[in-house]
Amino acid sequence: MTSALDRPAWNALNSLQAHHARRHGPAVRFDPEIGPLSAAETHDEAGLAALAALALPGEILAFIERDAVPLPPDMTLERQSPAVQMAAWEAPAPFDHPDIVPLGDHHGPEMRALAELTRPGPFTSRTHMLGQFWGIIEDGRLIAMAGERMRFPGHGEVSAVCVHPDAQGRGLGTLMVRKAMSNLAAQGLQPFLHAYADNEAAIATYRRCGFTLRSEMMITMVRKED
Repeated sequence: MTSALDRPAWNALNSLQAHHARRHGPAVRFDPEIGPLSAAETHDEAGLAALAALALPGEILAFIERDAVPLPPDMTLERQSPAVQMAAWEAPAPFDHPDIVPLGDHHGPEMRALAELTRPGPFTSRTHMLGQFWGIIEDGRLIAMAGERMRFPGHGEVSAVCVHPDAQGRGLGTLMVRKAMSNLAAQGLQPFLHAYADNEAAIATYRRCGFTLRSEMMITMVRKED
């Protein structure tokens, strides 16, 4: 049976996050300042052409779906990698930690710098506007964060789990995941997340936090030809 979780970007951009959407016919994407995640209603010729029309020359679109998205016209494949989608089927208990603080718009440059250093996935100038982000600041420097990305009725995604290389090995990633997922649960949303299938360390962390494998997914990144 098809689940809304099989096509998270499509369902987010056509429901709770429609205000962040840019559309062309049967295709939709997040505003480029938010991120490259995109989707089309169908993967037929019309749907793929509409996806291509959403990108400027040189711009990247990203797809996270259960089934691989075919290459749209006039675009080149940048990366296609197996991934896993994990979900927390039991609502996590409320969680807090004295070192964790809410991050705001004024933290945006630091958040982007940490994401660019650790590369958890696409994180652009306004990705942090998608939901609440949390962080740990030590000696005036953001050393760990996590937050909320896609959301649609009943579900919210934990995303951008980052720990600075100088702070790894201290369990900070686990703290950040637990805080983000408990905040989603407090909003009545089931937490879910994605990881590359070969990222065994991240998957192990997510399991410790109460996530279990829901589905294999495919992450595809394509670039519009110049």
